[in-house]
This record gives sequence, structure tokens and C-alpha cells, in this order.
Amino acid sequence: MTPRTRHRVWTILGILTGVLLLGALAVQAMGGRTGLLLTYLRVFMREDNAAFREIAWQQGPTSPVASPAGGAPEARPPNVILIVVDDLGFNDLTLRGAGVAGGRVPTLNIDALAQQGVSFDVAYSGNATCAPSRAAILTGRYATRFGFEFTPTPKQFMQVVTRMERPGQTLHRAIYFGDGGPSQPAYEDMGLPQSEITLARLLQGAGYHTAQIGKWHLGDSPGFRAYAHGFHESLSLQHGGSMFLPTDDPRVVNARSDTDPIDQFLWAVEPWGVRFNDGEVFRPDRYLTDYLTDHAVRVIEANRHRPFFLYLAYNAPHTPLQASREDYDALADIADHRLRVYAAMIRSLDRGIGRVMETLRAQGLDQDTLVIFTNDNGAPHYVDLAGLNAPLRGWKATYFEGGIRVPLFMRWPAGIPAGARVTTPVGHVDIFSTVAAAAGRPVPSDRIIDGVDLLPFARGERSGEAHQSLYWRTDDYRVMRAGDWKLQVTERPRKDWLYNLATDPGERRNLAGEEPARLAALKAALADIDRQQAKPLWRTLGAGYIPLDKMLRDPQAPDDEYVYFAN
Repeated sequence: MTPRTRHRVWTILGILTGVLLLGALAVQAMGGRTGLLLTYLRVFMREDNAAFREIAWQQGPTSPVASPAGGAPEARPPNVILIVVDDLGFNDLTLRGAGVAGGRVPTLNIDALAQQGVSFDVAYSGNATCAPSRAAILTGRYATRFGFEFTPTPKQFMQVVTRMERPGQTLHRAIYFGDGGPSQPAYEDMGLPQSEITLARLLQGAGYHTAQIGKWHLGDSPGFRAYAHGFHESLSLQHGGSMFLPTDDPRVVNARSDTDPIDQFLWAVEPWGVRFNDGEVFRPDRYLTDYLTDHAVRVIEANRHRPFFLYLAYNAPHTPLQASREDYDALADIADHRLRVYAAMIRSLDRGIGRVMETLRAQGLDQDTLVIFTNDNGAPHYVDLAGLNAPLRGWKATYFEGGIRVPLFMRWPAGIPAGARVTTPVGHVDIFSTVAAAAGRPVPSDRIIDGVDLLPFARGERSGEAHQSLYWRTDDYRVMRAGDWKLQVTERPRKDWLYNLATDPGERRNLAGEEPARLAALKAALADIDRQQAKPLWRTLGAGYIPLDKMLRDPQAPDDEYVYFAN
């Protein structure tokens, strides 16, 4: 979207806010259909992006770089490819005998990263939603240390989706806190501060060529884009959500939701565009997962003779649920249409990662490339597919295990033995220090780095605890894991949740009433680290009701356990 078009969009939307909210009130009366509201969104918010265009990545040396003395090429540090997927369910991979649709979609290429490297079996995301997790990954710090506490969200969007209601969903409503006031930054300026040192900036100092592909979601104005944070090149999505193809494209199969306000918003607006470096936003020419993979392959080929860092951030399997027709047709034995579309998205994602690995092999880079695979947070309840995080409890936008337990695999044949499994709790914050160690770079000494180098654990050189504790905060929802004990403190509802994960990994028996001394000690420790965090860079505008044991489509009941999650 051009700046002029963006200004027009938000100006019109601001003028129409009152009308939009009236339309939102019609949602309840119309059984969850957005009626007039979505009509306005379709008319006034559809993005007018440029037509498809080819892009050219910078080409590295055509042969290995010789040493300064004129002898053999200098030894180079390992390449690094960081793959982050979006809203993957804990149960979606077939590595441990699970898998979507009962294992109908083998994730052989993703599984191989763990089998040929190391699996950190108890790994935690940086947050229960996407943007703060990505901030933690790229900086090695709790995102709350520098105020990136909430997911960037336009206030008009929050005004709309927090007011959408459906029959059976009115016992607990979403909360709209207000527009944030005059100090609230524009949506595009809700970004990662330039004072932070990202992994890309760190590796630039070691001579790496750095490239970012896919979801960014750390600010969209020029001062916050990927190239402002150490990436030489960037092919980036504009928003936190994107279509995979236009709705009416014959190559796509859609599975719309009539229950999820966010999904309905996306279908109405149809965000469909990418930006290369600082250029104009344009429309890709194929299914988005395949398009991002194509360009990952090109980046690897262009940089085969120099060390490179590729941050490949797929938006699959985030909603909207859209599958390529080829993948959908290959899963004809899955009867449920929505599940079949979701499964087809996993199929294309695994195939894309397989193509990345095959390219490394073809270019002779397979042995000395550190490939890291992870997910930003757990699967959400609004996908309305049961069991995505099984056997864990909770969803995205909760700090129960289902919301923050993620796969974390690292493969580096020249530096990590194959088949290792590490069971000590680790987190997204550890990726920064681990990559720095692999590249031979010291971590910054002028700030607190919350992560640790995981290579000694992967190599069997170190055992025991990697962290004294792990910590999360979103508004008044605060959480700590210390050893086997996990404490969650919430204000909506006002409650303490204390679990021994060694004996109760499903978080079913709340021991807060039975362990008063332990509860007091953990609350004191939680308060101590909470005081070390920074003030949020922007205010939260709303909070959503998240049932722990139900999907969005399920009717609410008075005895449901739930939390509210801000933004």
C-alpha cells in the first residue's frame, strides 16, 4: 500500500468508525455475521497494491574468497538459517508420533531437522502471541525489557473486533480499553526500537550477508523495517496476517470462519502484498508459502560463497485458512473440509522446508549451515480445530503450556551431533546467544541478555538447568517457571495458578491453595523480575477472553476456566 493509499484508508476508516461500530452491533443480531460492517471493510479497506514484479537479490562472490595472503580461501563461519513458522500447533508435527489429522500429513522434512541435529524438548516461546516472540528471538532479551509488550494493533481494528459478538458467547465479552490517548504511536510506528541489537546487526559485524523473508511484524514505518535492524535485504509482509492467495484465485481452496472476528476481518480486507527492501508493495504471483520458499532458495544460491544469515519467517499455518488446490487434492481422505485445508497448509510448509534443505545440499552448504526451526507460539482456539496443542492445555494468547511450548530444533552437522535430545527448559531468548557463539561473536555487554548459549547442551558438554527461571508478562498477566514449578498470576480472573509440571504437565491441578509457602516465594521472585522490566512502548487497547479447554465455536458456560489476554 502506498503512503497516499494508506492515509486514505485510515482517514476514511476513522470517519466511519461510528458507522462501523453500529455495524458491529448487528453482529449479535445476525448470528455472528458481520453484515454492514464487513461491507464497509470490503469497500474502504481493500488494499490497492501494485501488480506482481520480479525482484533481484544481491549476488555474492562467484567463487570462494581467497585469504589476504593469497593462499587458500579463508575459513568462514557457519551460515545461519532461522526458520520461524506461525501459530503451529504443538501436536502438528509427526516427530514423536503425533501429527495433524491423526498423522495423515507426515512432516518428514521438519522432523529431520531434529533427527539430524538436536531437539530441545521443553522449549518456550518468548510470548503467547507473535510479535513479542519475534522481538525476543531477534534480541535474546525478554521483549518487556525494552517495552515491546503488546502486539502492534491498529486502534480501529481493535474498536471493531472487540465489539463483535455471537450467540452463546456473551457471558464473557472482549474488552476495549480505549484508543490509547495522544501518546499512542501510529500502528506503523509500533516497532522494535533501533536501540536494540538484533541478531542480524550482530552478524553483520562478523561479515555476514543478512536477508529477511516473510513475516516481520516489528514495525512497518521505514525506521522499524528489517533493513533498519541489520538486514541487507528484505522481502517482507506488511502486516501480522496475510492471505495466501486472493480469495477468488482458482489455485486456492478457502475455509472461512463464521465465528472468528479476526478471520472475518482478514477475508473482508484481503491483505495481499509484499515489499522488497524499501520499494512499493506488490502482489506475489503464487501461493504465498511457495513464493517465500522460492526466494529463500534464491538467497541461498546467491550467497553460497560468503557467510549468510537468512531469517525465513513463514506465516503458515496462521489464519486465514487457505490451501493450494494441489495440496488440498492430495488429502482427499480427510473428510472435514476445514481440517483438510489446515492439513494441506502443513503439507506445503513441510515441502518448502524440504526445498530449503535440498538447496543447501545442492550448493555444498549442507554440513556447515546452522539451521534453526521454531514456532512463534501455540495454535489458537479461533482456528476451531480440536487437539492442535494436545496433550497440552491452553491456546495461543494464554501462558498455559499450549500457548507457549514450541518446537526448537537445531541442525549443524559440522558442529552438533545428530539425534541429541535436551530436556532442560529453554526458550526463544536463547537463540541469539547460541547463534552468536556459533559465529564466534560475543554478545553485547552493555545490556542484559536473557538467553544462554545452547551449543554446550546440544553437544552433551553441559547438563542441568539452563535458566534459574523463565519469565513472561503481558499487562497484568505475569508468569514464571522456576525448575519444575510454574506460577501464573492473572487479574482477569483474579487468581493464582500454581503447577508442578514434573507431575502435572497438563496443568490440571492448581496447587496454589496447597502450597502457600512456595506460592509466596515464587510470587516474590516474580515481582522482583517484574520490577526490572521497562514501561510498555504503547498501551494495550483491548483484551480477549480465551477459554482454556474449549474452541471459539463452543458455547461459553459459567464453570469454564479462562484468562483474558491483552492485545
